[in-house]
Amino acid sequence: MKTSKVFLMLLMSVYVIMMAACTGLTPSPIPVTVKEVRPGILQGYLPMDKAPSSLTLLPAPPAEGSAASAADQDAFIATRSLINTPRWTKAVLDARLDFPAAPQSFSCALNAPITQDAMPNLYMLMHRSWTDAIVATMGAKNHYQRIRPFVVNMQASCTPDEEKELRQDGSYPSGHTAIGWTWALILAEIDPDRADAILSRGYAFGQSRVVCGAHWQSDVTAGRVIGAAVVAKLHSDPVFRAQLDAAKKELAATRAKGLQPAIDCKAEAAALAF
Repeated sequence: MKTSKVFLMLLMSVYVIMMAACTGLTPSPIPVTVKEVRPGILQGYLPMDKAPSSLTLLPAPPAEGSAASAADQDAFIATRSLINTPRWTKAVLDARLDFPAAPQSFSCALNAPITQDAMPNLYMLMHRSWTDAIVATMGAKNHYQRIRPFVVNMQASCTPDEEKELRQDGSYPSGHTAIGWTWALILAEIDPDRADAILSRGYAFGQSRVVCGAHWQSDVTAGRVIGAAVVAKLHSDPVFRAQLDAAKKELAATRAKGLQPAIDCKAEAAALAF
């Protein structure tokens, strides 16, 4: 009788171990829900006090009267020829950072629909890293309070409805660019085969801010530095890494289903060729 009980206990132990292995009982580090820090803005992966410091990483913006400042002004003037062209229209679309619209800017480059339904983990990666990128820009933005080109030149930007808010927000570095470059690096890691297309789109996403007249070229260049710093730091977070792996699997499943981007990718390519 005693031997039978021991055998039964051993059998049950083996069963529990096998079930754990088969059903993945190890808790996933990916949270089911993420709280909002503000309406529509999710908490990032990084604690706010652990985000890269733009004030530490970046030099001061170009001084007035410097060669670098003159180059910024030249870039602004050169891009005024793009007003009311398809490239200008694309800059207007790239200015949108709200969800669910914002991730679609990269769907052609990825050749897949970036939606919450199709790829919830990738969608969450982009939503949460949005916050990490913005937080990382705030130190330099608040410290330098650089005036934006549309204000200096007394011309309209591509998003006139946002100008009142933009006037109160420092221009250096570009938050849009930091977000776009963060996303581009993440997406290139998820799909290395399309890295060139993705990174090219990330570059253009930042340049849209120059086209728009909302940022100087040096703001955009600095934004890419912050985006790279954010992604490097994100890799230290286990939740980010787990969600990144999950997104890779989602993308493979999406490709297997033959799902395509919902936007006109030929029109986008033509606009970005301007």
